[in-house]
Amino acid sequence: MWFVFALLSAVFAALTSILAKIGIVGVNSNLATAIRTMVVLVMAWGMVFLTNTQRGIAAISKKSWLFLILSGLATGASWLCYYRALQIGDASKVVPIDKLSVVITLVLAFVFLHEKFTAKSMMGCILIGVGTLLMVL
Repeated sequence: MWFVFALLSAVFAALTSILAKIGIVGVNSNLATAIRTMVVLVMAWGMVFLTNTQRGIAAISKKSWLFLILSGLATGASWLCYYRALQIGDASKVVPIDKLSVVITLVLAFVFLHEKFTAKSMMGCILIGVGTLLMVL
């Protein structure tokens, strides 16, 4: 089931890029990011209330709060940079560079989460890196 959600995530991420590139024309990138964030905020809390999971807030540990907040800050920084890059660059060049996050995530997962880094992972990182360079140059 995780694969289905991951694939849907990729489809929605692709739509995000195309829709954002069209919508950002003539709009300050920071303002556009704030509008997008408000929509995501309403949608996320709507799902929490729709699934009646809001009661779980009290059970969240301090460690989880800290890392969720840090993740939110990283997301915000990523979105601000992404929208600015989309505003001044071609989507066909910005998006591949943004997807280098796959390579960076694999390396960080190896270093900090001690996840297995296999020959297959290494080859995938190299191919993604080379593919990104080919698309951008």
